[in-house]
Amino acid sequence: MLKRYAFYTMIVLYIVAGINHFINPQFYLKIMPPYIPYHLAMVYVSGVCEIGFALLLIPPKTRRVGAWLIIFMLIAIFPANIQMAIDWYAQDHPQLWAAFVRLPLQLVLIWWAWLYAKKINSLKN
Repeated sequence: MLKRYAFYTMIVLYIVAGINHFINPQFYLKIMPPYIPYHLAMVYVSGVCEIGFALLLIPPKTRRVGAWLIIFMLIAIFPANIQMAIDWYAQDHPQLWAAFVRLPLQLVLIWWAWLYAKKINSLKN
């Protein structure tokens, strides 16, 4: 039961996060590293990817692909989390702690997705 709950929680998390890219793009624009071009387009592309990859988790036949794509996406967006930590440190941002928590959280999210990437995962347990 817990395994199934965690699985569906992951799907909802990425769908909500992806939707948030369209509702609140300003947040993501602020953390984009300056060397990445087309900031707004990249925010939208990453939102579409989050939603699409989460949906790929649902059917068992595409679950592994969706999980691997989430892992690659988390690695690809890691520079934005680093940029946020750098910027918030320079600004003495009151929520600097949250920026630093996001960095190791990426590893937890990668591990979580890896649980579904390593094999066709049954949700019976």
